[in-house]
Amino acid sequence: MWVPDSGIAQTIPTLFRSAVDDAAGSTWLRAGDDAYSFGDALGRIERAAAGCRAAGVAPGDRVLVTAKSTPDFLLLWLGLMEAGAVQVPVNPRASAAEVEGFVRQVAPRLIVSDAALSPVVASVAGDTPVVDVAEVMAAEPDGRGPASIDGDDVAVMIPTSGTTGRSKLVMQTHRAYVMAGEGFPWWMGLTSDDRLMTSLPLFHINAPAYSTLGSVAARAGLVLLPAFSASTFLDSARRYGATEFNAIGAMLEILMRQPERPDDADTPLRLCYTGPSPARERQEEIEARFGLEIVCGYALSESPYGLIWPRGTRPYGALGAARQHPTLGRVNEARVREPDGSGVGELELRNPAIMRGYYEMPEETAEVIVDGWLRTGDLVHDDGDGLYTFVGRRKEVIRRRGENLSPTEVEAAAESHDAVAEAAVVGVPSDLSEEEVKAFLVPAAGATIDLDDLDAHLRGLLTRFKVPRYYEVVPELPHTATRRLAKHKLPRERTPGEVDMEACTDG
Repeated sequence: MWVPDSGIAQTIPTLFRSAVDDAAGSTWLRAGDDAYSFGDALGRIERAAAGCRAAGVAPGDRVLVTAKSTPDFLLLWLGLMEAGAVQVPVNPRASAAEVEGFVRQVAPRLIVSDAALSPVVASVAGDTPVVDVAEVMAAEPDGRGPASIDGDDVAVMIPTSGTTGRSKLVMQTHRAYVMAGEGFPWWMGLTSDDRLMTSLPLFHINAPAYSTLGSVAARAGLVLLPAFSASTFLDSARRYGATEFNAIGAMLEILMRQPERPDDADTPLRLCYTGPSPARERQEEIEARFGLEIVCGYALSESPYGLIWPRGTRPYGALGAARQHPTLGRVNEARVREPDGSGVGELELRNPAIMRGYYEMPEETAEVIVDGWLRTGDLVHDDGDGLYTFVGRRKEVIRRRGENLSPTEVEAAAESHDAVAEAAVVGVPSDLSEEEVKAFLVPAAGATIDLDDLDAHLRGLLTRFKVPRYYEVVPELPHTATRRLAKHKLPRERTPGEVDMEACTDG
């Protein structure tokens, strides 16, 4: 079992270079037909760092990146870390309006995109220069090595459940990413013989912190898929010899809905990390079909040190206990805030991997970090023995297809349509797990809402996962005495008056 050196690497470049020192010739990254050893990857990382410096990027500068799941964008991130920059990764399928909102908010020194997206990005970039990722990766190394940074410096500002005008940007540090990378192989029981496969996006924390840096810390292999495809996922595992993968949201349920094949369990996969925990019976069905073991856990962008099943235990249904570090020992505390009589309350965490805060949002930061404790906004049940089970979300963020979205953003986009006077957006149950998005709409005076037209309007403003699946036109919406939307009075079950846009498309 791999265990990190007692002197913890405090920055991402230091962690990667320690892997090069140990295993320069070992194949690390596999994607498509390409393969890179640790040494090869470092050479490309140094090129990326030099290319960014040549474009005027200095330590502490923010760089906006349309982070596609390709080797170039992954190595670009590591190159930005070498240069001491702060990456702001955005969904490459974000609308032009969303990208423009990020540009206004973070005032980046540089925007890095690719040939397919650069024209759209350039149209909203203003005075910010836009460069192609291929150009950055083609730069000659400048021999300068890593910038002078430390573990408390911000590495990435992660967009989470934000709006086109002002997103919550989680300022996460080098230390948090390094600790996540060093912890992940220990939590999962991974060694240098493993190959971690991810199809999760590079603009979140899971794939960069757990799969990427976990593989680096373990000196293991990394398989980068461009996206999740249920029909080809197991074949990809066979092709690349993957032994572990991370799943979020509905991924496992979608895999289970694929037609069964006699060779479903005939893969090198032995482990899957996921959360929240499936019911025991369902988990055992998944494990039996695919011939692997599922380890469940919980974390969030604000802290990759959340909860996980303690090694050697299988507390079905639970999210686990507080994650700890393999050499630093007990670094993470968890507790339930304001528990009710049943032991349910808000989960709070305290550890060195908690975010620095939300970028330029001191009031929002102060609401969630109190006396060093992170208020997660998630309700859990205290099971005793340090274990917790997920109950629900205190905050109003909707979780759909592994993504967080803000109902307020979708409501504002809907209300920008001439035919809509007021909108209320809620999460409703999904048969795949997590939630679907439903919009209740009040027509403007004398107007009729054409749902196809509204849907097209929203697709022009929002990333696809934010666009509602269900619409229901209603004469009015419930309000409180102070005229706030009373969303708790809106039905979450299927109703005769709603329209399922996916059913319309399928038909």
